[in-house]
Amino acid sequence: MPTVQPFENVTILIAEDDEGHAVLIREHLQEAGVTGPILRFRDGQEVLDYFQGPGRGGRNLLLLDINMPRVGGVEVLRRLKADPGTRRTPVIMLTTTDDPREVAVCYDAGCNFYVTKPRNFEDFSAALTNLGRFLQVIQVADP
Repeated sequence: MPTVQPFENVTILIAEDDEGHAVLIREHLQEAGVTGPILRFRDGQEVLDYFQGPGRGGRNLLLLDINMPRVGGVEVLRRLKADPGTRRTPVIMLTTTDDPREVAVCYDAGCNFYVTKPRNFEDFSAALTNLGRFLQVIQVADP
């Protein structure tokens, strides 16, 4: 039976092609008290490459944008959830896309949560702070 441990020694992966959004996500997670490693990926292929190398078998949590260069976020999600070595990796879609059809596609593909990025700065900042607090209390299964 797999073990579940508190949110310690979990690497946060930010898959975000927008530099400004990536900086804001990192800063707000750290301000909310997330102390573990945070890695940033600029496109979907970088995420997939990470899971074929050092990330495979690690305790990771992926914050994944839908609109990514090279390999889109939904395809990254599908591949991770289809692979027995990465299917337990928690994936939170963090995107500006709020189309209900896209939300359904992501849940059908196996995302754990879907968060729409608010369009104004203050609301986006507040959402990121809340996300950081949430990440500190969730449980992540060992791969």
